[in-house]
Amino acid sequence: RLVKKAYSMVGSQPLFSRTAVVLIGYQKDYFGRDGKLHGVIQASSDSVLRNTLKIINSLKDTSVLFIETPIIFTKDYSELLEPSGILKVIKDVQAFKMGDKGSETIPEITQFGDRIIQIPGKRGLNAFAGTCLEELLKRERVTDVVLCGAVTSVCIDSTGRAAHELGFRVHQLEDCTCGRTQAEQDQYCQEIFPLYA
Repeated sequence: RLVKKAYSMVGSQPLFSRTAVVLIGYQKDYFGRDGKLHGVIQASSDSVLRNTLKIINSLKDTSVLFIETPIIFTKDYSELLEPSGILKVIKDVQAFKMGDKGSETIPEITQFGDRIIQIPGKRGLNAFAGTCLEELLKRERVTDVVLCGAVTSVCIDSTGRAAHELGFRVHQLEDCTCGRTQAEQDQYCQEIFPLYA
């Protein structure tokens, strides 16, 4: 059902080319100045957003597929059973909660309207889990997945590994992903991502 809704947004356009840009975490709780988790990515958020917008503007008139996969939880976080790590932090600070301003996509991304397809259902680290992302990518004959967003060591890495295991070629853009620290960003981009991307 979700893929039909997402696919209906494509309308009568021809099949996209073999590349999809997947945008992860471009929500007010991360990128908003008053976001509950803005401090996690604050050091790089402005430059990452600026670079992401350059990519979207450069490619928006091409056949590249743009997909946004926001993470949104129910009001009581009932889907998080005994959360740990970043998911525990999200629950503790009440971030990305359905109906809350912080879960909204930032206006810099929503300005592109239907050019960016929103895939709902992400409730964890991997943008494929609980969503129709894989089905949409395969339906569009995508071979290359480009990842942008937050956080490099968590959702970007998790989604990248899943994409690789599903047979996609994976590309993480160093200047379009936010690490929690520059050291973490460097380690992932220089040592971990090259193992599979």
